[in-house]
Amino acid sequence: MEVPRASPTRMLSLWTLLIGSFNITGLRPGSSVRAESLDVVKVPAVSGGDATLPCDTRSQPSDVLLLVVWYKDDVPIYSYDGRAKATSAHWADDMLAGRARWHSTNPSGLRIRDVVASDRALYRCRVDFKISPTRNHKIELDVIELPEKPKIFDENDKEVIGAAGPYVEDSSLKLTCVVSGGKPMPRLRWWRDDKVVTQLSPVEDGSRLSVLELRIPRLTRQYLEAVYTCTADNTLLVPPLRVNVQIQLYLRPLLVEILEREQPLSVGRETEIACRAVGARPPAVITWWLDDRQLQVVEDQKNSDDRNETISILRWTPLMEYDGRVLTCRATHVKLDRSTIESTLSLNLHYVPIVTLQLGSKLNPNDIEEGDDVYFECVVRANPPAYKVVWEHNGQIMTHNQRAGVIAGSAHLALQGVSREQAGKYVCTASNVEGDGKSRPVKLQVIYKPVCTNSQTTIVGAALNEAAKVTCEVDAFPLPKNFQWTLNNSMGTVELDPAKFTIDPTGTSVLLYTPTTETEYGSLSCRATNLAGRQIEPCRYTLLPAIKPDPPFNCSSLNLTEDSAELRCVAGYDGGLRTTYFVEVWESGHLLANVSTAIPVWKLRGLGSGKALKLLIYAHNARGRSETTTMRVHTLSRLTIHTEAKTASVNVDTSWALGIIAGIIGTLAVVVIIAVMARKRHHRPMQYEAPLQTVKAYKNSMHSANHSPLHPDDKNPDVVPLGKDFKCTRESERPPEPPPYGAVVSPPVGSSRSAHSLQQHEARSTTPHTPNTPASDAQSIGTLADDRRSVTSGTLSRRREVVTTRTPLLANARESCV
Repeated sequence: MEVPRASPTRMLSLWTLLIGSFNITGLRPGSSVRAESLDVVKVPAVSGGDATLPCDTRSQPSDVLLLVVWYKDDVPIYSYDGRAKATSAHWADDMLAGRARWHSTNPSGLRIRDVVASDRALYRCRVDFKISPTRNHKIELDVIELPEKPKIFDENDKEVIGAAGPYVEDSSLKLTCVVSGGKPMPRLRWWRDDKVVTQLSPVEDGSRLSVLELRIPRLTRQYLEAVYTCTADNTLLVPPLRVNVQIQLYLRPLLVEILEREQPLSVGRETEIACRAVGARPPAVITWWLDDRQLQVVEDQKNSDDRNETISILRWTPLMEYDGRVLTCRATHVKLDRSTIESTLSLNLHYVPIVTLQLGSKLNPNDIEEGDDVYFECVVRANPPAYKVVWEHNGQIMTHNQRAGVIAGSAHLALQGVSREQAGKYVCTASNVEGDGKSRPVKLQVIYKPVCTNSQTTIVGAALNEAAKVTCEVDAFPLPKNFQWTLNNSMGTVELDPAKFTIDPTGTSVLLYTPTTETEYGSLSCRATNLAGRQIEPCRYTLLPAIKPDPPFNCSSLNLTEDSAELRCVAGYDGGLRTTYFVEVWESGHLLANVSTAIPVWKLRGLGSGKALKLLIYAHNARGRSETTTMRVHTLSRLTIHTEAKTASVNVDTSWALGIIAGIIGTLAVVVIIAVMARKRHHRPMQYEAPLQTVKAYKNSMHSANHSPLHPDDKNPDVVPLGKDFKCTRESERPPEPPPYGAVVSPPVGSSRSAHSLQQHEARSTTPHTPNTPASDAQSIGTLADDRRSVTSGTLSRRREVVTTRTPLLANARESCV
């Protein structure tokens, strides 16, 4: 960079600064501030090269560099003003002609380009600080003038370039090496195979010319293809200047080049690169190099018919790390050293975009709450440049939507008022002609209060004096550390002892609850608390006495084939416990299969064709096995299938066809009649109940239960309010689905399903109730105690039922539905 020349005004300011630098703020007038360095540093430099004159400008941390002035023989030639701006801080004398530049980086110094002989002098560097004393450094620059390149002349005083001869065997040889210039005078040497043949020491005779002869009295076969080198050197700073001569007709390579390609080089794609060497005798050996590492070539090089040209093909797959490095093709003579020539290619590789995604530098990834503004930075490095950038959230492509607070650009993504749904993994993908480059996912964590993973009320079955495991799973970030469990029933609301539940590392609380009396059933709820706050809506569970499950119902067969069938049933009440559903396949008293599933859906295969099968379907949980639902299916016959497939090609007599059709119709009619009769006999009416009771009625039921013949485990559960989803239905309407778990109460343990119980219940259901009397409440509770059918049994009574309930919060209010 050329340093601008200073104007007269600038020179005046400089000398004013030089004079005033001795009265620096903070020092007393008249005090000495100069610090002399008496040691002279000698710096050698080569003419035409670069030289660096060192000057130590290091200071104390509290100090400031003010001024650096360079003197040549006590004449200022360069200055650097530390208080000025970068463009005006430098000044240089005309003698430097834009060749000098001050570099303040450590080690600091003045760098001079294209050194000439006139630069040889004694230099002084003066450094002024704001607080520290002034420093002075002396540097002696010794400029070495290199000699000209050596020239070789033969016996006819003809300059020999490259090759000498051709020479005849047994003839003599005289080669003269002439070198002009050089200060100090150079040393000349003749070399062969890295060995000095003869040499001339430097001689200062004022001629400025150095001459050294090489004489070989008899050229034998050992001199064939021999290379002699004349070197001249007068300093160790640069390699010696040299010139080679090749004896005989054999020549080193004259040309080596890497042939141009039409297509660019791409990372990870195999390519072919050709290199051509011309003029070597014998033919040159071509090698490929990546910087200083040699590459392996599979194919042999090929020579032209006249052996003057050699081609080498490199099959190579560039890697990303090779971008910007230098690929070199070298042509080397087989016998002679120092004959290598090379051609280089700077690798400009095309590659799939390299994408780096990071959260905004000013954001704390561990402190992002709902409502905060979040932005991402996508850094793309691609060749050729990427033409588009796509953002993804959890694998879904995002689009710019400023109304929704999503501002997507090519380098940035901003989320205004981030929500918990926007937490997850973010990826940015950049595309160019080489392909799509995808960043590593960056996980965005949004802090929010806990919410239940299951918003529905869950029914939990528990037997008296048996521990029930209730799991409270919440969605929260960070994971909650505190939980609160409460039990709400007719006796009030009670907070459970923390010793009864645990909190695992996944943020889930597990309650082990053991009811000892029927008053300990009711509604459980849990609330979690994390850094964002306390859970607003608790997770709710209905704690009921655990019973055996009801059997599946409304079973039907689908996709019936010659050896397979698909069964689907509606699940009955699971008894408040995890339930497994079974189907047993029987044929003539032999069990063919027993399959269990978590839901009442089965796919049965390998049943065989044309078989009449009996299916027994039931449910099972920890309290026992339900009743069995029986179903019969007939797999199709292969003969029937084949006959149907060939009806288009087989001629059947009309009378036979009519007889077959009549037989099929008659058989189907008999089967339908039998099926209807069996279904009426097998499926008995099942009823729904909504057993609701007040505290007072519960006490009366407990009193009457002491005289009940039922087992103690068959007592009623505690009060559970009826859910909002409960609706009355008319008799003519379609039977409703079982009420949701949050609105039902399971039957007492060990309840009977006999017809006698059903008759008793129907008789009691038709009895009118007396309003607003304790006897009515007791009668309702007695009805509940005597009834043996759960509301979740899965079927409806065929008779209308009147149920009267009174809620704990409305002591004088009652609800009735028909």
